[in-house]
Amino acid sequence: VCLFLVVCSLSVLYQVDLWQPNSASLIRHNTTVDVHVRQNNTRGLRARLQKEHIHFKVFISNLQDEVEKQERHQSSRKRRSECLYDYEVYHSLEEIQSWMFKMNRTHPHLVDMFSIGRSYEGRPLYVLQLGKRTRPHKKVVWIDCGVHAREWIGPAFCQWFVKEALHSYQYDSVMRRLMNQLNFFIMPVFNVDGYHFSWTTDRFWRKTRSRNAKYHCRGVDANRNWKVKWCEEGASSHPCDDTYCGPFPESEPEVKAVAKFLRKHKKRVKAYISIHAYAQMLLYPYSYKYATIPNFDCVESAAHDAVTALYSAYGVRYRYGPASTTLYVSSGSSMDWAYRNGIQYAFAFELRDKGYFGFLLPEAQINPTCTETTRAVKTIATGLLKKCEIGMLQLDRERYPYL
Repeated sequence: VCLFLVVCSLSVLYQVDLWQPNSASLIRHNTTVDVHVRQNNTRGLRARLQKEHIHFKVFISNLQDEVEKQERHQSSRKRRSECLYDYEVYHSLEEIQSWMFKMNRTHPHLVDMFSIGRSYEGRPLYVLQLGKRTRPHKKVVWIDCGVHAREWIGPAFCQWFVKEALHSYQYDSVMRRLMNQLNFFIMPVFNVDGYHFSWTTDRFWRKTRSRNAKYHCRGVDANRNWKVKWCEEGASSHPCDDTYCGPFPESEPEVKAVAKFLRKHKKRVKAYISIHAYAQMLLYPYSYKYATIPNFDCVESAAHDAVTALYSAYGVRYRYGPASTTLYVSSGSSMDWAYRNGIQYAFAFELRDKGYFGFLLPEAQINPTCTETTRAVKTIATGLLKKCEIGMLQLDRERYPYL
């Protein structure tokens, strides 16, 4: 409670921007809190923390320098031609969408590109369908990236996974089996408006870019806007907060479009995977309460196998478990919504790192981060091809009517 009150007062006095967790209400005893503070407020913040006997460590002494360093690198490097697309750098929205068209054009037997709607600012919401066109009603794995604009490693992973799937199809028997027997629906940038804004204006923007009639603050947290325990614990009803749940469920056209698409294909979609950063975790339901899901054994086993596969690449350890106990309680999340709507394997990854770089994960870490995460996703997808004998959601709805 003391730490919660201190951070709340610091947020007002020193314009503290919470990175992890993203809301003061989520701070618990003996937890680590990552904050970003303006340079002219650092002296006062240090003094207050010392007075309150709160241990602290500076990870990035000059955040603006690091942002400008990445920007200089991005502007100075010569963009490779389309045929030599560089997967080890971050790409703007325009570059990602051009790349999607290229994948669709050059791999017609394995890729199909389509739009599921438009964003608040009118941008198309593109999705890639990945898989061999062997039969019309294959099981589906949905993967979305870039729900939160500042988490650039997400879109980088979605592109990496597509590249790996297409390049390894001929020689990797596991990937070939997955592509033959499953379809992957991949949305590289969910929050297109926010992602574009993070490139042009505010590198640490999180929300969508919708306008609010009563407040000057813009945007909604696209991972608090889903119709599942909407705007309860872990979400804010104030439009200026980073975890603002929106005026009503699915108020954001991006959320509404994805929800509509998933509902339309709910009989085929067997796994939902959302890619976030940062914390090095693999999470599964529930986010909104402390309770065990009916098919816990299956999902827990899948998560264990996935983080084991991830660890095998570079020895990076990921925690895994229910989101509420492993990370924090949050309501209105896409993962809980997917699970509630019958998608029995619903996961959210929190990729590298644990806070040293935070949302400014260097481009040098794109390759290892995406390589290890690809192993984890392949493991989850492979598990879908096996039968799990534990009772599934449809069998438990009468016993668990509150799901």
